[in-house]
This record gives sequence, C-alpha cells and structure tokens, in this order.
Amino acid sequence: MASRETPEQIMRTRTVTAEAILGNRADLRGYPYRLLCVVVQRGIGGDQVTQAVAAAEVLEAYGWELVTVSEFASSRIVYAILRRR
Repeated sequence: MASRETPEQIMRTRTVTAEAILGNRADLRGYPYRLLCVVVQRGIGGDQVTQAVAAAEVLEAYGWELVTVSEFASSRIVYAILRRR
C-alpha cells in the first residue's frame, strides 16, 4: 500500500496523486490555495486520463471543479487542474 500524502507535502507542491485521492489517503481539509493539481504517473494514456477524471469527480463532492486535463508526452504524466468553488 502506498504511503499517505501529508497535508504539508500537498501544500508545498500544490499537487496530490490521483492514487491518494481514490484510495482515500489524502487530507485536503487544511489546503489553503484555490488551485490544485491532481497527478497521475502510473498507467498509460487513456487509463491515466480516466484516473485523473475519477479523482476530480471524488473532489467535486468537496467543493472542487475540474478546469482542465493535460498530458505532457515527454514525461508521460497526466495532470488534472482543479479550482475550489
């Protein structure tokens, strides 16, 4: 099982993994910023996008809305940018 992402780590990097969100291992209650980046590093193409969107849907229940999803081919990482409503 992956380790829990600490609130301090999430605040410092302004990122959280989709794996942590989907596995209920991330605490965003004290997150002070309006924008957040959900990162997917595992999987390939469509699977990564699916994970990013699934994590965004989970966060929707907590006042976040999806702004965009981007994949950077050189790094093979998918980013979902969310904004707090």
